[in-house]
Amino acid sequence: MSDVLRLDRFLSECGGGSRKQAIKIIRSGHVKVDGDTVVEPGLKISSDAEVTVDGRVIKYSRYSYYMLNKPQGCVSAVKDRISDTVVEYLKGVNTRGLFPVGRLDKDTEGLLIITNDGDLCHALTSPRRHVSKTYYVISDKRLPRGARAKIEEGLDIGDESPCLPAQLKSKGSVEDKYAYELTITEGRFHQVKRMFLVFGCRVTYLKRVSEGGVKLDKKLKPGEYRPLTEDELKILKEE
Repeated sequence: MSDVLRLDRFLSECGGGSRKQAIKIIRSGHVKVDGDTVVEPGLKISSDAEVTVDGRVIKYSRYSYYMLNKPQGCVSAVKDRISDTVVEYLKGVNTRGLFPVGRLDKDTEGLLIITNDGDLCHALTSPRRHVSKTYYVISDKRLPRGARAKIEEGLDIGDESPCLPAQLKSKGSVEDKYAYELTITEGRFHQVKRMFLVFGCRVTYLKRVSEGGVKLDKKLKPGEYRPLTEDELKILKEE
């Protein structure tokens, strides 16, 4: 069943920037609805109408999904009085209603999904779902012999129960430090850092490289984003 909504809202919710930007585009004569040029932003249209902007077809979707390569120094929140938020990096997007799926620490980089789909957010963050998350970790020291076995068995980091079994791979050395790839299926507070601290190792760099089977786009520099592809969204919804 299709919805009825204003044309400017249609464009704004489809990633066409703010409502103000959408109004400007419409009044400039760049928009057609079912083949006819429309310059009235308040025109009521069906959500399944054929809308084009300069010939490019715009399909309406109630939900938006973005992949952000979160940079260090910003917080995984919608608003913050002190620090920049991850949502602020979605330049040119109507960010109303958008929120990050889960969180990354302020000093952590990497893959962060931003959406307005509450059901998907719940599915990816629910402790019962055990969605996998893989991190690239740089440690100030080499993990000792036997660390991998303990991590794969389920490491005790001082919580009421041990961590669920995780996967660890050595990725060689980086200057005078050591790199690893760690895959966990939980989201405990500072979990990766605390796991390394058990062995007397301090994490000096942390980057999430995948979540729920979706990998961070290597073309995205820190602070850059793009919409999720249909295939990526399908993978996340199947988790």
